[in-house]
Amino acid sequence: MRVHFLQHVPYEGLGSLQDWLQRGDHQVTATRLYAGDGLPRPDALDLLIVMGGPMGVYDEADHPWLIAEKRFLDAVLAGRARMLGICLGAQLLAERLGARVLTGGEMEIGWFPVQRSPAAADTALAAALPETFMAFHWHGDSFELPAGAVHLGRSEACANQGFLHEGRILGLQYHLEMTPAGAQDLIDCHRDQLGCGPFSQTETQLLAAEAHFNEANRLMAQLMDAFTATNPEEV
Repeated sequence: MRVHFLQHVPYEGLGSLQDWLQRGDHQVTATRLYAGDGLPRPDALDLLIVMGGPMGVYDEADHPWLIAEKRFLDAVLAGRARMLGICLGAQLLAERLGARVLTGGEMEIGWFPVQRSPAAADTALAAALPETFMAFHWHGDSFELPAGAVHLGRSEACANQGFLHEGRILGLQYHLEMTPAGAQDLIDCHRDQLGCGPFSQTETQLLAAEAHFNEANRLMAQLMDAFTATNPEEV
């Protein structure tokens, strides 16, 4: 499978997705937008992964490459490739599908449970996700559900934690791919956001739960297996 990923900042990479990709027979390429890398042909990939970042979907003035990225996403959406968006990536996909991205919400930072939605039970992804699971979160913005998308889950702080559109476009507000090293990088870059509200944990709380990282990474691999194993119409 031809896999391409878009990275918005140096410290938000693939995390445990790197391990999943290495286990498969995949050709992996990347565009590091912050470094000025070019984008591939939209029809030259089978799976596009759009990672997270601290900027918002509306920050084109500060990050002009967002304009080209959005045009690229539109072109991929018009094709048949699978697309996975994580955090900012999910917000970008939701926006390009016509949904609103909501700003100014409560920061959700740390390990909080996600409840799988009843609608998710009718998709092939249901077997990959428990009814309730712990996920790593780091966001303030969130998205509305795109028209026609299946709602996948919610948390106490965020009503829309995931969506599936046309069986091939998967948006996850949370980070199942997060590793301890990745969490430490986020902490080092955005320490001022910790403990700032009822859903913002401390550094100790973020890093102490090794079992949470292991289980989240296992779920990430399980979810990717389910997402890529079937025809989009069957997902």
